[in-house]
Amino acid sequence: MPCLNRMQGPWPVPGTGHGPTSYRLETMDLREIAPQLWWWTAPHPDWTPAAFKDGKGWKEDVSSYALVADGAFVLFDPLIPKGEEQAFWAAVDRDVEHHGSPAILITVYWHVRSSQVILERYEGSTLWAHEPVREEMEELTRYTDLFKAGDALPGGVEAVTMHHMDEAAFWLPVHKSLVLGDSVVGYDGRAELAPSGWLRKHESVDEQRASVQRAFELRPERLLLTHGGPTDPSTLEV
Repeated sequence: MPCLNRMQGPWPVPGTGHGPTSYRLETMDLREIAPQLWWWTAPHPDWTPAAFKDGKGWKEDVSSYALVADGAFVLFDPLIPKGEEQAFWAAVDRDVEHHGSPAILITVYWHVRSSQVILERYEGSTLWAHEPVREEMEELTRYTDLFKAGDALPGGVEAVTMHHMDEAAFWLPVHKSLVLGDSVVGYDGRAELAPSGWLRKHESVDEQRASVQRAFELRPERLLLTHGGPTDPSTLEV
């Protein structure tokens, strides 16, 4: 990411895309969707066409986000785009120079994605695990800190516990935005509850819907979906 609180230096070259500002870092498309809030996509290495059929499921490109707030540099479900590693590291290196090592927040434990390599690259970086799924995350990667709903998180971020997979959604008060992992997915600018086939045996559609309704009591003005990108909350019927 080019320095998230000020666009300086020779590296950003204007590109095309959605949102107020779009920059293409060599081949990496990075979009500023609000001041100090950024979004990028990357093809998921485990994706297969079977994951998206008949307009349902999840598409190959998944979303990650970055935030600078309250003196912290925060990454959400970060995935380094394959073939664009040099551009990614150059951007993050510059942000670390200005804002310090990143804090990594994960929505669903298996969304750790590139977290481990980021954690290893920057001394002092942190990876936060949602306490109910600490063991599951530990099987995938090393984490440094635990959190539960109500705990203070880097960047002034607030965790919101969801029903599906003990997901932690993240409320960004400064932007009135809600980061969501698998509980809500986006399709071409509209949002839907995750497919019922994703639910575990002890989970229910009613409880899933209820947890999303509770999260919406925060009155988000923007959904930051890891499957679907930034989306208008009014497109979701719950």
